[in-house]
Amino acid sequence: MTYRPASAPAVVAITGGYVVPVVSEPIEGGTVLIEGGRITAVGADVTVPEGATVVDATGRWVLPGFVESHGHVGIHEEGEGVAGNDTNEMTQPNTAAVRAIDAVNIDDEGFRDALSGGVTSVVVKPGSGNPIGGQSVAMKSWGGRTIDEQVISDAVSVKSALGENPKRVYSEKKQLPSTRLGTAMVIREAFTQARHYREARAAGHRRGEPFEPDLAMEVLVRVLEGELVWDQHTHRHDDIATALRLADEFGYRLVVNHGTEAHKIADVLAERNIPVIFGPMLTSRSKVELRDRSIANLAALAAAGVRVAITTDHPVVPINFLVHQATLAVKDGLPRQTALEALTVNPASFLGLDRRVGSLRPGLDGDVVVWSGDPLDVHSRAELVLIDGVPVYSWDETAGAGRVVERAERFV
Repeated sequence: MTYRPASAPAVVAITGGYVVPVVSEPIEGGTVLIEGGRITAVGADVTVPEGATVVDATGRWVLPGFVESHGHVGIHEEGEGVAGNDTNEMTQPNTAAVRAIDAVNIDDEGFRDALSGGVTSVVVKPGSGNPIGGQSVAMKSWGGRTIDEQVISDAVSVKSALGENPKRVYSEKKQLPSTRLGTAMVIREAFTQARHYREARAAGHRRGEPFEPDLAMEVLVRVLEGELVWDQHTHRHDDIATALRLADEFGYRLVVNHGTEAHKIADVLAERNIPVIFGPMLTSRSKVELRDRSIANLAALAAAGVRVAITTDHPVVPINFLVHQATLAVKDGLPRQTALEALTVNPASFLGLDRRVGSLRPGLDGDVVVWSGDPLDVHSRAELVLIDGVPVYSWDETAGAGRVVERAERFV
């Protein structure tokens, strides 16, 4: 199917498809109505307004756009070497003040790959070379002249890392932290300073005195106050235990990223309702902390009651393989419904984006993907991708290739 209007239609009705809202039961022959960029109706008996642009999805599956909850698309550009890699400011262990939004190149080919894989939202994070790496940004995969026009939220999370990565980076520099215990100390010390900073700031305000802001401390105070999630890169179960210990000490909202050995303490994570962004799965055991890597670990986590999402950690695994990782997880025991949730509503809810994206329900953004069949079937492909009700990608059957609607076509 091909759908290439020159501009955004005011009303779009996707009709006749097998509609999978994710948060409710699938609808055979359902309709998704999008008006003004937002979903206004989902159901079997939706009245299509006169003049609406109708997309006939008969014989196809209709799902919300997938959410990549941990990647580096746009800040670690594929094939660009050092020139395209702005993932980590590793000149010091604590770079909480840096922001991914300031380094994203929306012309990175990774965004095109995202669309071809049905990924309409991405959370772009700094890398894992620092104990405290910086602030993430949640954005749409396409549609703006600059990143600012694609941002869902620039107040999402702060990236932190435990384990081999910061240990390796700073031991090579022959500076703190060169061990796991040193990495934990850097994080603990930073949050202790942030507590003192918050108290001093409040005291200064009470006295009406000028107060000189510290950018890194301001960010960590937002973490302490629950405004920003603490995104903890960690693979080994002992590092996950350290992450839990630190979260207990400072009371912040913790999300475990990767969680390669999280299954070893799955009961603890489930009891404490700590979510895990799991993956990437299609990698070799390239370092010691990946020794117990297995796709089946995700099913074990879910079986224990841990809420899970799936990540490619793009470009570690290409972002368009996000859905294929879910397919493999189902093969290794993950329930189908859980797999779909791990691609959509779960990552959105972990990072506070579920009021905008992650499911098909009225009030959410019109980010919808029409698939040729069940997306968990490796033979299925994304045939039409809409973001905010605007078609941004379509499969051209004649050419046998996907086509992205270029910005030049939308902004004249």
